[in-house]
Amino acid sequence: MANFDDSRLTAIGLLTEVHAGLMDRFNPVMSAAGLSEIDFECLMRLARSSGHRLRMSDLAAQTGLSTSGVTRVVDRLERENLATREACSTDRRASYATLTPTGLERLETVLPQHLKDIDDCFTGLLEGPELEQFLNSLRKIRQVVRPCATAGANEEAPARS
Repeated sequence: MANFDDSRLTAIGLLTEVHAGLMDRFNPVMSAAGLSEIDFECLMRLARSSGHRLRMSDLAAQTGLSTSGVTRVVDRLERENLATREACSTDRRASYATLTPTGLERLETVLPQHLKDIDDCFTGLLEGPELEQFLNSLRKIRQVVRPCATAGANEEAPARS
């Protein structure tokens, strides 16, 4: 007979519930700024990357999107002038997604409330050492379940041509 009280089921259930609750809290702020959850994630990853840009393949790996999926997202962001696509000067097979000044401004309008929400219902609930341990645990798990989540993050962005 199956053990439905298994702590592994509790752990994944709690993680799922927390994620859903956080997204319910965050989505109205993003929506008010005209951003979907994946738009916001892509723009944040660009904003936090060297030169505010990433190879399209690295952006796909970091977000867990397929190459065609990230292309559709970047196409949409380009239509709204939030990001641009640039050819790589050294590899014609590669291209970069780059955050535009308009994209940066859009993030800057969302960020204060987003950080407040994060603090109010997530990181602010954990004290210093508790938060550090939690972040270390999340990184350990991420390394196993999504090792590409930091693809291209440590690379210097090549000079723009």
